[in-house]
Amino acid sequence: MITRDAVLEVLGNITETELKKDIVSANLVEELNISGNEIDLVVGVTNPAFHARKRMQEAIEFNLKRVLGADVTVKCTVKSVDAAVRNARRKVLPEVKYVVAIASGKGGVGKSTITANIAGGLVKQGYKVGIVDADIYGPSMPTMFDVIGERPTMTEIDGKSLIEPVKAKGLKLLSIGFFTDPTNAVVWRGPMASKALTQMLTDTNWGELDFLLIDLPPGTGDIHLSLLQTVPLDGVVIVSTPQEVALADARRGVQMFKMDTMKVPILGIVENMAWFTPAELPNNKYYIFGRDGAKNLAAGLQVPFLGSIPLIQGVCEAGDLGNPAVFQVDTMVSAHFDELVTTFVSEIQKIKD
Repeated sequence: MITRDAVLEVLGNITETELKKDIVSANLVEELNISGNEIDLVVGVTNPAFHARKRMQEAIEFNLKRVLGADVTVKCTVKSVDAAVRNARRKVLPEVKYVVAIASGKGGVGKSTITANIAGGLVKQGYKVGIVDADIYGPSMPTMFDVIGERPTMTEIDGKSLIEPVKAKGLKLLSIGFFTDPTNAVVWRGPMASKALTQMLTDTNWGELDFLLIDLPPGTGDIHLSLLQTVPLDGVVIVSTPQEVALADARRGVQMFKMDTMKVPILGIVENMAWFTPAELPNNKYYIFGRDGAKNLAAGLQVPFLGSIPLIQGVCEAGDLGNPAVFQVDTMVSAHFDELVTTFVSEIQKIKD
């Protein structure tokens, strides 16, 4: 017969990674019911990300079956503890509700443009938003938000000096571009770039935010690994064009974040430059890079498709002028971005719930 003490003894050897304590002594076992050979329990974790909850569930089921017998039936529900407790215990970015990375398998697909417009669309919907421009070798957010000449200031909070992010278009922004000469190339080895990203995340006064978007450099490498070691991501958005060469890299990007060592939820794929629409023919669509490539990729990989953004001259011009296209009033492209943002919010809420 399975006893409550026997179950708790097993659970007492499972550690909650952020608290560095076992889940029993940390009072994270909220419910425990035993009926014959069946164990039904509810456990809390301080990291609300899907991959963290999944890992905890797998650890509990594996250890209970290993100690108490393979024939034991375990029904384990893992949920994040309430916001107040989580914020009090979370070591990195405790006041940020969602931390989301925007990534691409290759450069030139408009990842930074998508990041800027998702951020702007979230601001339009009333959310508190921040952006970390982690594209170390090609920072573009200062240009896209017309703050090239700005420099972050320092502030002291609880005796610690922190970077105060630049404010632009109703959001908070921090970019490596604020700390380097825009006329010179950034020639850094991987460890230097990773350290810069870590400082922008941990040594900055982000305050209370609904969303912190991280614009990653293209490809896979040190920056991506350092990010995951620094802060648990709530999800990642992959940006691609319909072009086959871009899709191949986007596929690798999705697989990277799905790796057992990462396990970051894929919020979805965005198809940028989906079609070309000339200004003088607003109802015409020319699929110059192929049609529905990223949409079909999302279906094939069984991840959400967030939406398509057309190749329109106004999107490029808006970014160059420091006023992302999503802020335009009653235009076709702003409507596309608004729809993308709504779908993005819906997908992250599905994962977090």
